[in-house]
Amino acid sequence: MKVKDRMSEDVITVEMNTSLTEAFRLMKENNIRRLPVMDKGRLTGIITLTDLNQAAPSSATSLSIHELNYLLAKTKIKDIVPKKQKVLTIGPENYIETAAKIMRENKVSGLPVLEQEKLVGIVTETDIFDALIDILGVNRAHSRIDCFVKDRPGSLAEVTGLIAEKGINILNAVVYFDNKSQRYKMILRIEDLKYELLLEELQKRGYEIESVIVKESGEE
Repeated sequence: MKVKDRMSEDVITVEMNTSLTEAFRLMKENNIRRLPVMDKGRLTGIITLTDLNQAAPSSATSLSIHELNYLLAKTKIKDIVPKKQKVLTIGPENYIETAAKIMRENKVSGLPVLEQEKLVGIVTETDIFDALIDILGVNRAHSRIDCFVKDRPGSLAEVTGLIAEKGINILNAVVYFDNKSQRYKMILRIEDLKYELLLEELQKRGYEIESVIVKESGEE
């Protein structure tokens, strides 16, 4: 899955001369926490709700409401954006896991998407979570089987072949190294809610079952 499959294309932006009042309004009305900053059609920065709150007068100020509103309207985005802000971006053809890695390593919650230096979208942590939920088929009725597999070639092929023999559809299969147990673990999600025969066959072939969960349609 690529960034272009999950990004929001209708990006709400601000200009350098946008007031803090307007920036606050845009975030509140659109339920967003970040705004790309544009200057003559080019991305020059990104401002977050935290940035705006830090730039706004403290709630403990002695200023009147009228004075506060005047100050917010007078202060511009250019007054609070760092002069040489490094803006992390990503391309639409990059994979969604690349976006997740950049966000995690840099502790940011969103990335503007650029194509040939043109802003074409934005991808956020919510988009990443939604993609993960869809990829794993979490919202569909399924049986989930967690088991440990031996570190040898053909383990995944053996399990998927066994499932095919039983006439069961696989929603997804994930194999990863579990640092806690120091072993490889496989997570299987299958459409059939009657998993008992498959479970029995897996155990016969030496697969250690860690857990089984059945999710009915509509369950949270």
